[in-house]
Formats: sequence, structure tokens, C-alpha cells
Amino acid sequence: MDGGTALVTGASAGIGAALAREFASHGHDVVPVARRTERLESLAADLESQGVTATPIAMDLDRDGAAADLYETVAARDLDVDILVNNVGVGTYGPFRESDLDAERTQLQLNVVLPVELTRLFLDDLSDGGAVLNVGSVAGFQPGPQMAGYYASKAYVNSFTEALAEELRETPVAVTLLCPGPVDTEFQARAGMADSSVGALSSNTPEAVAEAAYEGLMGGETVVVPSTSMRVVDLLGRLAPRSVVRRVAHWVNGDR
Repeated sequence: MDGGTALVTGASAGIGAALAREFASHGHDVVPVARRTERLESLAADLESQGVTATPIAMDLDRDGAAADLYETVAARDLDVDILVNNVGVGTYGPFRESDLDAERTQLQLNVVLPVELTRLFLDDLSDGGAVLNVGSVAGFQPGPQMAGYYASKAYVNSFTEALAEELRETPVAVTLLCPGPVDTEFQARAGMADSSVGALSSNTPEAVAEAAYEGLMGGETVVVPSTSMRVVDLLGRLAPRSVVRRVAHWVNGDR
């Protein structure tokens, strides 16, 4: 999969911006998508300084019909997308019974509905050897008290992506699931997790995550967990009794 254009959602910051830069560093043209226009334009200028073409699309993806609108915008601009990167996502934090229902809907829209719809819309266009990179999470391999909706949304992404990878195993389309653990981004602050213990013991940089994701995608890996400590956490979570997993997750997601 040499060259080609990568469309990256949620590209204005964090893992999304790092992924956009990673693809550009390997000679891929990039279509960064996010709602913050100034950040997108700044990122696009940075990407083009690396000798690639960057076509920013400023769009709020938190609404019904957003996936179709994005697909139509890409088509209207005659952009040929070879790699779809479903990165955008948000998280809610705190006891579910106290959660804001609109925030829960937004989480489902961005974390689940949007990547499923975009993958379906772009899949036929990728049939000649394209790829899909979905950003799931190590959180999706276990239940997450205090972040019940977020963990559940990532469980959907993880399962969906692995299943799709198997369905397309004998085709030219590559499908990779990226499962980072805690990463040094705006995510925790936006989710209201400033006092949480998440990331206190182990965290990663967006750049390291993006590098591992790119290498895994190009190497044909189905699941990429870009951290030794998170691979250990995943293994322990699979071996330990579920009651223990739930209680440990509750402790980790609780206040310091």
C-alpha cells in the first residue's frame, strides 16, 4: 500500500493530528477532518510543508447524516480516499445514573454510529487495495465502571473491527484496530476526568501511538496495542475473574 490518500477524522488534535502527520511523513496525501477550522488549517499547512497535499474539511460530525455529508463532500471534491482512519471520539465520565443523556448520545454518535457508517460508505471505494484503521481502545476489552458508556462504545468498535478484518481477510482491503491505553491528549480534560487515576501509572504519547498504528497497518496486523504495559493489562484482564476485572476498573477510573 504505497502512497495514497488518508482521510483522518478528529484530526485537529491528539492522536488524530499525530496520525495525520505520520501518514504525511510517509508520503501520503491527507484529508484531515474536524470541526475546529483554525486548527485544521494550521495542521494542513504543517502537512504540506512535508511535500504532500492536505485537503482540510471542517465539519461537525456530531449529528445525524454527518457520515453521508462527509462522503458526498469528498466525492464533490474529486478526492480518492485510499485509507479511512476513524479516529474521532469522546468520553463521558462519572456514575451513569448521573450522566447527561445528550452527552451519552454524542458519545454513541461519534464513537459508534459515525465509524460504522463511514466504513460502510467508503468500503466499496477501497476494494482495489485500500485500508481501514479504526481507533478502538484497550478499554474496549473490559467493562469500565465510572465510564460505562465509553468502555461499551469502544467494545463495539473493537469487536466490529476484528470481525470486519476477518470478513475481508481474503480481499485486498486491510483492516486494522488500534487499541491505545491512556494517551497524553485533551481527552481526559474534555471528559471531566482531571481527578481520575487513569494514566497515573502508565501513559503514552500521540506520536508513539501513531507510529505504532502506521507500522501495524502497513504490516498487515489486525490488532495494534502500542504499549507493552497495556498488552500486559489486556492479558491480565482476560485471565482474571470478571468480578475482579470490574472492581479493578472501578478503582482505576475513580478519583485519586
